[in-house]
Amino acid sequence: MIERLPSNRPPERFYRGGSRISSFRGEASDAAFEPEDWIGSTTTIFGEQELGLTRLADGTLLRDAVAADPAYWLGADHEARWGGDVGLLVKLLDAGQRLPVHAHPDDAFAAQHLGHSHGKAEAWYILTGGTVHFGLTRDVGEADLARLVEAQDVDALLGLLHEVPVAPGDVVLVPPGVLHAIGEGVLLLELQQPEDLSILLEWRDFALDGAAHGHLGLGFELALTAVDRSALPREALGGLVRAAPPSGSVFPPEADAFFRLERVPVDGPVRLGPGFAVLVVTEGPLALSGRPAPSGSTWLVPAGAGPLDLDGVGEVLVARPPRA
Repeated sequence: MIERLPSNRPPERFYRGGSRISSFRGEASDAAFEPEDWIGSTTTIFGEQELGLTRLADGTLLRDAVAADPAYWLGADHEARWGGDVGLLVKLLDAGQRLPVHAHPDDAFAAQHLGHSHGKAEAWYILTGGTVHFGLTRDVGEADLARLVEAQDVDALLGLLHEVPVAPGDVVLVPPGVLHAIGEGVLLLELQQPEDLSILLEWRDFALDGAAHGHLGLGFELALTAVDRSALPREALGGLVRAAPPSGSVFPPEADAFFRLERVPVDGPVRLGPGFAVLVVTEGPLALSGRPAPSGSTWLVPAGAGPLDLDGVGEVLVARPPRA
């Protein structure tokens, strides 16, 4: 059965935000350091045992429900290929301040050095526009990058990145290793591999001790080897940052190996195919299999629920794991 999900916002994160999530969802919360809503999550915050996990209406952790019956939740094909690994984490993210310059490791680095099943590729669907900082404008030497991190030369670090304006409906694919920072005021829906692995190159103006916690416990000498230090040419940005089509798959094809996001306009009856999915209603109200689904609501759909019928006038974003 499909399930409407309340907010799942880990408290006291190291950067400000949250009001745009509250506004999007129609909630009253005004917590200043709850900038992320982890939707349909079987992933914990790095180093935590349960924080970040989604709990179903009956009190069961989604992680445990999937482990108990992966075929129902994920489908037989998915289970045959990946077992009970959902392979997906979905978030709403509200940058109440510019995020620090950071990057994420790839699968090979995460497996070799952290013992994790995934690295962290991610992609964004922009809900409220602004500026993102993305990809190096020039090659940077290993020693030069390490020196900027040690000195916390924030202006120089940020100056290394392309500054890219984004508008509602734009999408951004962030491959592992690529340095990036989301600008203040941006609200986005993020799809990512189900890990919380960030290498922070900047922490001077944030509520954390980056020197101690910014390197995933590896030390910066090793952690920085996961960072792509090669230039991302300006002309290559068009393949990673672009406007989403009005319907259908929205991310660049390279994202399909990690996750999928479909934009579904609704004007009367629409049927979605079966399969595990996280739904975000961006315009509504709609009806989901006869249940009221206001704008800003989020929904969890197990594969065993079968096809899903939508009705009304609006739009829904459908997030799914990679195709089995």
